[in-house]
Amino acid sequence: MDTPKNFYQKQVEKHQQLISILNKSATNLSMLRLLVFLITCFGIYTSFNKWRTIILITIIGIIVFIFLLLKHIKLKRKKDLTNALLNINKEELDILSRAFHDKKTGIEFQDPKHYYSLDIDLFGVGSFFQFINRTNIKESTLKLADILKANNITHIDTRQQAIKELASKPKWRQNYQAISSLIKVETSAKNIIQWLKSYTSFIPSQMEWISIVFSTLSVSLFIAVYLNYISSTLVLIWMSLGLGITGRYLKKINTVSQNSDQIKDTFRQYSFLLNKIENESFTSTLLKEKQLNIQSETKKASLIFSAFTSALDALDNRNNILVAILGNGFFLLDIKNTLRIEKWIANYKNTVENWFEAVTFFDAYNSLGNFAFNHPEYTYPVLSNNATILNTKNLGHPLLKKEKRIDNDILINREQFFIITGANMAGKSTFLRTVSLNIVMANIGLPVCASSCKYSPIKLITSMRTSDSLTDDSSYFFSELTRLKFIVDQIETTSYFIILDEILKGTNSTDKAIGSKKFVEKLVGSKATGIIATHDLSLCEIQNELKEVKNYYFDAEIVNNELFFDYTFKKGICENMNASFLLKKMEII
Repeated sequence: MDTPKNFYQKQVEKHQQLISILNKSATNLSMLRLLVFLITCFGIYTSFNKWRTIILITIIGIIVFIFLLLKHIKLKRKKDLTNALLNINKEELDILSRAFHDKKTGIEFQDPKHYYSLDIDLFGVGSFFQFINRTNIKESTLKLADILKANNITHIDTRQQAIKELASKPKWRQNYQAISSLIKVETSAKNIIQWLKSYTSFIPSQMEWISIVFSTLSVSLFIAVYLNYISSTLVLIWMSLGLGITGRYLKKINTVSQNSDQIKDTFRQYSFLLNKIENESFTSTLLKEKQLNIQSETKKASLIFSAFTSALDALDNRNNILVAILGNGFFLLDIKNTLRIEKWIANYKNTVENWFEAVTFFDAYNSLGNFAFNHPEYTYPVLSNNATILNTKNLGHPLLKKEKRIDNDILINREQFFIITGANMAGKSTFLRTVSLNIVMANIGLPVCASSCKYSPIKLITSMRTSDSLTDDSSYFFSELTRLKFIVDQIETTSYFIILDEILKGTNSTDKAIGSKKFVEKLVGSKATGIIATHDLSLCEIQNELKEVKNYYFDAEIVNNELFFDYTFKKGICENMNASFLLKKMEII
């Protein structure tokens, strides 16, 4: 099987070759359109005194020109899609080498009051969100952020299967991503749905058959004039009548046209995305369920969206002054097209939200499938419900490069609490974030950064980056207490994996030692599971009092006046601290 890197390199070569071919085809079509235009002009010139022949040549020329123009438009869309696919594969190659810091950070989703999002580099520059996000639709980005923050431990196996299946379909995912990248949304899905649900029809239903009769009479009138049966003056009178009928509804039609201009491209691209979902064969329960949501109608959702797009495009043609005058004067086109739009809205305004949701779901989950595809060496946790919460081999941080990462084994049972000591920069905080992020990944259904993992699902709660707030007029210490109170309240009703980093930093060392000890005792007494990192060695004495508490440490050594770290998770208590050494080394003291 190809590695992700080999796959992306092959796709880059393939799409570069196809773009070259498409560019040549586009040039040929442009030359052909010019030739048709010149031939038509020549035919009109040579038939100057034969007006019936001129009309015939003009009609044929226009038809051929429009045919070639449509082929050009289709070719351009294919070229745009191929360019998008090329950029996707180039970007994936960059991200594999950890060059992703120019992507959206998702910092707007960071919430200091959330269970863990502030503490574990979930959002922001260099964050997990920035690393995995491949969404192109605003609602999908929000969906992905919600997935990362969900703290949901139900149906993990169902999500695992869905992510595994999407990971196995890289070409399908990339086509979906490419199509979604071409969506230029002027109006959000939420606003579109709101407009559709609140829309009130204004064209009377009888105008449908009136427009058909009027159009038929117009064609009959043209034939009669062509055959010299009636005067052409009647044509102008008839056109004025058509414009008068249309003018009765013109103001409201203009409003519909203005709204349709903002949403037609969105519906066109969504129809392509729905088509991708409909025509793919899925086996996992979750993906089949989402697919079924858009197949409940008698017609395919993609065809229904395409029909609406066609109606919106037809109404948009009114912006051409010639079409507006002749089309409304002889065929009441504005009324016909608005009726098509109103009938569509009446039929589907209460269903379209489900279709938008399906598109959003697949766009968000493609990011998860893409992450799994990019990391074939990661492992899906084996789920259980026993005494062992987490048992991993070679657990590492997914945002660190493999060649620089130091992986560690961890085995922690339910209701156990680890106290981790260690020198500054020895790896305590990174280890806490490693465990936290992998728990989040496991709960989402993603593979974790480990060679093996057995996991009993548990919700996560952390306190690692508390800060004071001038806005809330709260001190650092008060913010810490507020966070710890939040944790205590949460564990009263639900089991959590608790991760704490150097709590009670905002008070003196004596108070800190006493308070930290009592807080850990309370957590253990509440049958909590978790890890706390600290520089306070006196906290390690709790192991002698409570069998649930275990001491671990990260070491540092000073060799030849240089500091060395092995970043290895070990049993016991750290004996080497390095703050004074670093102060002297950096000539601070």
